[in-house]
Amino acid sequence: MNHSDHLIQVLKNLPNLPGVYKMLGKSGEILYVGKAKSLKNRVSSYFAKTIDHPKTQALVARICDIKIIITRGEAEALLLEQNLIKTHRPPYNIILRDDKSYLYLFISKDKFPRIGVGRGRGNHAEGRFFGPYPSANSAKEAMLLIQKLFMLRNCNNRVFANAKRPCLEHQIGRCSAPCVGLVEQGDYGESVEQTIDFLNGKSGKLQTMLAQKMHEAAEDLRFEQAVFYRDRLAMLSDITAQQAVHRVGDEDSHADVFAICHNHGLTAVHVLTVRGGWVLGGKNYFPDDVAMCDTLDERLERFLLSFYGEVSDELPKEIIVSEALVEKEVIAQLLGEHFGAKTIIKSSVQKHRREWQELAILNANNALTSKLSNFYELNERFLAMQNIFAKVWDKPINRIECFDISHTMGEMAVGSCVVFDGRGARNRDYRQYAIQGVVGGDDYGAMRQVLMRRYSKYPLPDLLLIDGGKGQLNVAFEVLCELQKADEVLLVSVAKGEGRKAGLEVLHFINHEPIDLPADNKALHLIMHIRDEAHRFAITAHRKKRDKARGSSVLEVIPNLGEKRRRDLLAHFGGISQLLGASQKEIANVKGIGKVLAKTIYNTLHGR
Repeated sequence: MNHSDHLIQVLKNLPNLPGVYKMLGKSGEILYVGKAKSLKNRVSSYFAKTIDHPKTQALVARICDIKIIITRGEAEALLLEQNLIKTHRPPYNIILRDDKSYLYLFISKDKFPRIGVGRGRGNHAEGRFFGPYPSANSAKEAMLLIQKLFMLRNCNNRVFANAKRPCLEHQIGRCSAPCVGLVEQGDYGESVEQTIDFLNGKSGKLQTMLAQKMHEAAEDLRFEQAVFYRDRLAMLSDITAQQAVHRVGDEDSHADVFAICHNHGLTAVHVLTVRGGWVLGGKNYFPDDVAMCDTLDERLERFLLSFYGEVSDELPKEIIVSEALVEKEVIAQLLGEHFGAKTIIKSSVQKHRREWQELAILNANNALTSKLSNFYELNERFLAMQNIFAKVWDKPINRIECFDISHTMGEMAVGSCVVFDGRGARNRDYRQYAIQGVVGGDDYGAMRQVLMRRYSKYPLPDLLLIDGGKGQLNVAFEVLCELQKADEVLLVSVAKGEGRKAGLEVLHFINHEPIDLPADNKALHLIMHIRDEAHRFAITAHRKKRDKARGSSVLEVIPNLGEKRRRDLLAHFGGISQLLGASQKEIANVKGIGKVLAKTIYNTLHGR
């Protein structure tokens, strides 16, 4: 009996009872685990001809067998489903495409504690954690604020131990330089305690203490110290006034607020984080799951379990949701057992909690509207690309992978692979490759190594894009021939056109004439977007690797950029990350820089 006949027989014999189903692949591996009120109705729905979701179609194409476990109710099925998912981690049970854990501010327990930003509590040494912060911007803004207020160090212990002179952070007034003894341990420890009070919301106590120290310093004629306390007090007063506007609720209000909406096959969830009555920010998620849930509350139940299993490592006292959940007690029990803490799930709320809920709903609807707009545009671009490539390739194109190599004069070469499909960028499938054993500047050798490492282990996409001209294209073709996979993929290189101007790209093929698309063509827009994303991803990895190897600020290697100009640059923009986002013209506007040096700075920072 073949797989198709076997599955037909399995579907006929499914009971109309609650339970859990496991979809198995060719080798008996578990592809997907799901729960159902009716096993017969739910499992049969996957094989309906009306299913058009590409991921569901891909799953169904791989199913060779289905196993079921009958339970006494849906709640019991939910518990069993989650246990099986945790144990087996089936590939098609991935709901969150961006499953990065939340960011926290971290204060270490060193002799001179450092402050940092990191993901998850388990990724740091012993210390104090504050947060979570849903976005990198909100966490980094909080850290920058604390550095300005309390001047704590943010360097790692290796840099701290080997420092011979104050760093740029000290020169722009964001570090008291304990590394070279410019602050006593007791004074530094006092700043650490003040930071902890501030992060715990005890701004009033801190203001009183700073005011007292300012008066004491003035009475003792220590006017420079009095000015220091005065400036910190003024800064703290401004911050506290701003926070009071955004604070809704009391200091014990700790909640995560979830709002979900669905339209045209897409689902959006907005997660709002509230700690100590302050809204720390929110983040949008677009669940990527094959489960065909009939209602929003079912989708939200699945999302909650995935969110607290993959993203958040902290369970708040309250979970506020936009939909009434049938299994909220079971979910609360599951989460409580996992975190060793209690939580309450609510959908009907009043006063400030209602304000949080409405804010989350507003953001979820806005995110879905924006995503749908991008989704329709992406579909048009994919269709345009299919039409263009139909002349040279007779198979559908769903998955695209693009490669790029980045280095500076052959130094610290890194290869990148970015992945796109009909729903956009597949960030969790991105990969970076450190180039090893290749002569510096040998782009062909680097590309050969990356492609060989990639496709000797992983299957080919439908379309393989290479950033480069005919030389890079031929290298890629040779690798595919060695792997005996040259006829399994459409291979295209994207070469810069005349003057290397955007919109003048030329597409090269192995056995066909090049295609020169007009600048307003949607297919070209898609290809350029994917190529630019591969370039960005490669440069980011290369810059981190290069700076780590040099063990110094990237600014220190720029010719004619001395200590004073570096300090002025960072003071003007507020930090290296803000400088990286500045244009060449904005850099030139800094006093003492000028157009020529601005061009050198910009090109060095962006690997050009």
